Amino acid sequence: MTKQELRIRYLDLRKKIAPGQLQILSEKICQNIFVNFNLENKIVSLFLPIERKNEINTYLIWEKAISFGAKIAIPKVNQENSEMKHILFESEDQLEVSKLGIPEPKKGKIIAADRFDFVFVPLLCADKSGNRVGYGKGFYDKFLKKCSPSCIFIGINMFDLEEQIDDTIPTDVKIHAYLNADEIIWF
Repeated sequence: MTKQELRIRYLDLRKKIAPGQLQILSEKICQNIFVNFNLENKIVSLFLPIERKNEINTYLIWEKAISFGAKIAIPKVNQENSEMKHILFESEDQLEVSKLGIPEPKKGKIIAADRFDFVFVPLLCADKSGNRVGYGKGFYDKFLKKCSPSCIFIGINMFDLEEQIDDTIPTDVKIHAYLNADEIIWF
């Protein structure tokens, strides 16, 4: 299937997830992250959920990671140049909801892309080769290219992998691992 076909399919699947089920999946994903990754004293990029799109509750990950001394930075999007900067996330008081429905920091310390140890990448789906489908704006592809070669890109989602995404292009950045409520897959 193409990226656009997959976007439509997975946005529709997300709509069908009941709030209670989404919370259960979010909790299992959070547990799976901390079983598989040591975030202690690491610098981590974490997206916050667009609630109207039934995204995983990543606040759970933030709360647990900071208890281990991790520094969590969250993206702030610049619509004009399709770039993101990451700002240290210290308190929900920092947040405002953007026009896209994304909780973003309105202030804080900027963390450079090359400082991250881990990036949790939002996605609608991914395939068995580590290709991913996001919302189609390319924000994460641009950001991931600036990260250190040692940084690990982890796609987190509530669904299983697709066999193949048909229309990947050379500028698409693959993830290193895919994690859902039940498993982790390394590419």
